[in-house]
Amino acid sequence: MPLTFHWFLPTNGDSRHVVGGGHGTPVNEAGGDRPPTIAYLAQIARAAENLGFEGALTPTGAWCEDAWLTTAMVSQQTERLKFLVAFRPGLVSPTLAAQMASTFQRRTGGRLLLNVVTGGESTEQRAYGDFLDKDARYARTGEFLDIVRRLWDGESVDHRGSHLTVEGARLTQLPDPVPQVYFGGSSPVAGEIAARHSDVYLTWGEPPAQVAEKIAWVRGLAEKENRTVRFGIRLHVIARDTSEQAWAEAARLLSGFDQETVRSVQAGLARSESEGQRRMLALHGGGRDGLEIHPNLWAGVGLVRGGAGTALVGSHQEIAERIEEYYRLGIDEFILSGYPHLEEAYWFGEGVLPLLAARGLWTRPDAPAVAAPARVPFAAAS
Repeated sequence: MPLTFHWFLPTNGDSRHVVGGGHGTPVNEAGGDRPPTIAYLAQIARAAENLGFEGALTPTGAWCEDAWLTTAMVSQQTERLKFLVAFRPGLVSPTLAAQMASTFQRRTGGRLLLNVVTGGESTEQRAYGDFLDKDARYARTGEFLDIVRRLWDGESVDHRGSHLTVEGARLTQLPDPVPQVYFGGSSPVAGEIAARHSDVYLTWGEPPAQVAEKIAWVRGLAEKENRTVRFGIRLHVIARDTSEQAWAEAARLLSGFDQETVRSVQAGLARSESEGQRRMLALHGGGRDGLEIHPNLWAGVGLVRGGAGTALVGSHQEIAERIEEYYRLGIDEFILSGYPHLEEAYWFGEGVLPLLAARGLWTRPDAPAVAAPARVPFAAAS
């Protein structure tokens, strides 16, 4: 299966420096120098579309704009790009979510993908009126996805569970195609939900050995459910013509943060309930030394930002090699981002994607079919 690449829409703002966001990030610390206007986000989306990315992830949380509304607007200024919309299943009814997804598919020509985010921070969940603990939130997510998938299959659904109840739920119009469900999580209960309901299991950018363990874990759980799951990875990227240029850019990104800022961010992230966030913190230990945790895999982003905290850093050739390394483990979807997102999309799209195409690992999703050469009858000169 050829590789699939998605980019990222920074709906909390963009900058030439690392912008806050993700688990444990205070709302007032998540902005950027470039406001997330529809005009700017559409500019990024069109760039990603033109470069050959399959889709773009839009985050969810109190620190960013609403993903559903933003992507609905941006979709009208693009033609092919898909939108991987992150949403939290406990904050909207499953019937309404299924209906929203169905409407999105019809209005965009089938360009919706869904990133289900259970919610790793109880403090933020409570701000939205959700007072379940983490394990209960995952249990509710399982019920939610069961209802939504049955509705997408055209069933009339009666469900009375521990957390959700619907009666006579049915969609008058079904989504075509049914959106693919992306799901991540590193805790045991997250793996169980992913095995039962996800089409693509997502992991943050850990070193290959740890990623291989996760793949084996989820694949084994899925086999018990008689299901097959694909695998994706979420990473930042700094790609340049030379390795020296790329690492100089990584150093520049961190140079704007003093040690007190790093300590403050790390203290906030340490309070996270997310197992994935704990694993991100363990990669760097809060210090600036030893941040290259695997060749071309840099943990520096995680010093000053929650959520995905690692980046592929290097020359275009080196990054292509690291991507192939993850691919050989079983990763076939990559969700990438970089600061600023507009410029970094071009660095990667023009520098790395052609190398992967040359290796036979990637084909543009909008590439025209190659037609057989036309036969031209021989005409003798008169």
